Amino acid sequence: MSHTSGIRQAQKQKTRQALLDAALELLEGQSLSSLGLREVTRAVGIAPTAFYRHFRSIEDLGVALVEQALGSLHPMIRTTVTPAGDGPERIARAIELIAGHVDAYPAHVRFIARERHGGVRPVREAIQLQLARFTAEVGEALAGDAESAGWSEEDLLMLAQLYVDQMLITASLFLETPASAPAARERVSRLAERQLRLIHAGRRHWLDEPDAAGGP
Repeated sequence: MSHTSGIRQAQKQKTRQALLDAALELLEGQSLSSLGLREVTRAVGIAPTAFYRHFRSIEDLGVALVEQALGSLHPMIRTTVTPAGDGPERIARAIELIAGHVDAYPAHVRFIARERHGGVRPVREAIQLQLARFTAEVGEALAGDAESAGWSEEDLLMLAQLYVDQMLITASLFLETPASAPAARERVSRLAERQLRLIHAGRRHWLDEPDAAGGP
């Protein structure tokens, strides 16, 4: 690659990221289905036709935002489910990590929470696909725990889905409760702890009944 083409490519990537950043900021107060192409390009300072050098459509931009937003979640989820420590330690670590992630990436969390069940189908499907991958990864991590001995793959995936769903619920609650309101944050933390403890308690006793892992 020549020096000139390298500069051109870097500029293209810079403009693409600027479009993503502008869209994310504009989405603080609206859904993706109401976001206009001209609105985004005006915020970046480029002509509307230049948008198509980077994305095929607003929906395509939305899918890219999903990859960016959930990419930022990946390290948090992986760390949360590492098999180090017992249940209470894992729960405390999970809540701390979720709160920290929300504070670091509030726009990303808000975007996923809003668009997960939103009206833009390609974006909704992209979120579902990414969350399914997270669930599979969590299931693999949980399979390494001593507590998972005797569990079927299907049941581990069910447990993983519970954990992933609970992480998203807790993130949404923290998003609605700013760090400037410590008492409210503490209530969210306590609620999340109780909910995760309930999942953990159910996990410990899942195989107590002979037919528990085999279905109804």
